[in-house]
Amino acid sequence: MSLAAHLEELGRPLVEHQLDHPTVAGIAKGDLPEPIFRSWLEQDYLFLLDYVRVFSRLAWQAPPAHLGDLVDLAHATYHDELALHRSLAAEFSADLGGVTKGVACEAYTTFLLDSAADYAEGLVALYPCMWGYSTLGARLAENPPAEPRYRRWVDTYADPAFAALTRRCAQMIDEAGPDPARAEALFREGMRHELAFWDVPN
Repeated sequence: MSLAAHLEELGRPLVEHQLDHPTVAGIAKGDLPEPIFRSWLEQDYLFLLDYVRVFSRLAWQAPPAHLGDLVDLAHATYHDELALHRSLAAEFSADLGGVTKGVACEAYTTFLLDSAADYAEGLVALYPCMWGYSTLGARLAENPPAEPRYRRWVDTYADPAFAALTRRCAQMIDEAGPDPARAEALFREGMRHELAFWDVPN
């Protein structure tokens, strides 16, 4: 089993915890109260801005075989994911320009940016977000919400193109060859941040 596949096995129970979280369950049912999703959307927008910075920091360190992939990941995050957030922000009256990071967002982005000082470790640290959302999207798409705005969110992360980016990231982790014990610790920490992020600030 590859290292990335091993990490995914470790992460599956933690994805189940996310599916049980009230915020995720509300998205799945399509009945999440708008103020909660609005708050989450604002925080995730700030998170994704730093996620682009993480990809960019890793691209600066990347071997030639990975450079294009990281540029593509930064581009997709900035132009596709953030475009979705801007579109949804208008529908949920979110204030993307005036919001500040909550505790969970600040902790998670600090963890990612610090981890990106080391190339292989940075790839592992960011993988819980990519793999976790791809997995959540696929699971939620099995019985998608009828509410069109939440359905659009689910469809974005269930998209085969997003799954392909996630698989490429897994290959890059295996090719970068991080220390397995360190990789496991970073992946578990990232998954803990993923779960905590659903506890949106009031």
